[in-house]
Amino acid sequence: MSYVSDKYPESQLTGKIIGCAMEVHRTLGNGFQEVIYQRALAIEMTHQKLSFSREHEMEIFYKGIPIGRRRVDFFVEEKIMVEIKAVIKLEDVHLAQAINYLEVYGLPIGLLINFGSRSLEFKRVMKPKSKL
Repeated sequence: MSYVSDKYPESQLTGKIIGCAMEVHRTLGNGFQEVIYQRALAIEMTHQKLSFSREHEMEIFYKGIPIGRRRVDFFVEEKIMVEIKAVIKLEDVHLAQAINYLEVYGLPIGLLINFGSRSLEFKRVMKPKSKL
């Protein structure tokens, strides 16, 4: 199954990350804590020769002034933010969180991946278009 779609930026890369997540979910199933999936995904992405940083800390600014720091689960190939969850069902608040990360980090696309449901859930998350 291909997770590549031309309608998304960085589709080859996000497709490869999704494939890694599918392999982790296929192997472990659901029911573990988020940190377990995070560790397994790090192993799988290493096997797939993806470069990444885990628990990547980034500064958050408000009107140019630093107001705090936040750790994103993975920052892959210096292009894609990956936020993982281990919940029964993704909620709007999880999507809003991922979109906020894209905004503050200045990234065009990221992934929100949920290992907690019976079938792996994933969403490609993109910054909303400006309403000008």
